[in-house]
Amino acid sequence: MRSFSVSGLNQENGLENARISFDVTARNPNQNIGIYYDAMDGTVFYQEQSIGATPLLFPFYQSSKNTTWIHGELSGTSLTVNSDKWKKFMDELATGKVGFRLDLTATIRFKVSTWDSKHHRMHASCLVEVGQDGMILATSKDKRCSVYFS
Repeated sequence: MRSFSVSGLNQENGLENARISFDVTARNPNQNIGIYYDAMDGTVFYQEQSIGATPLLFPFYQSSKNTTWIHGELSGTSLTVNSDKWKKFMDELATGKVGFRLDLTATIRFKVSTWDSKHHRMHASCLVEVGQDGMILATSKDKRCSVYFS
């Protein structure tokens, strides 16, 4: 997780005018394996409730030993927190930090020499906390996200 911010975090009318912005990096550490990303989506959660989702990136190929920056934004009416969670959200904000989870899901294929694998689902889950200003806290910055395949 490189950056994560929620502008308009402390509004009384919910997240209606808020904007979530994030940057993460995807690293392919393999020596001889490339990765085709056929699709990628990002979803932001607050206490296990999805508060918004967006498609990310156009399909691309990531060569071996390469890092790709991934940027995403969610805003306006696409962001929702139900009324029960909103009270918890405001209470958490008053303590100085709010926890979110950013999930990235991608449909990928591996390329080894001239062979392409079947499609796999890659999942990355990134826990992040922001302060009252909506900016990522130092304890969350540059943390590795957990990754698994299905």
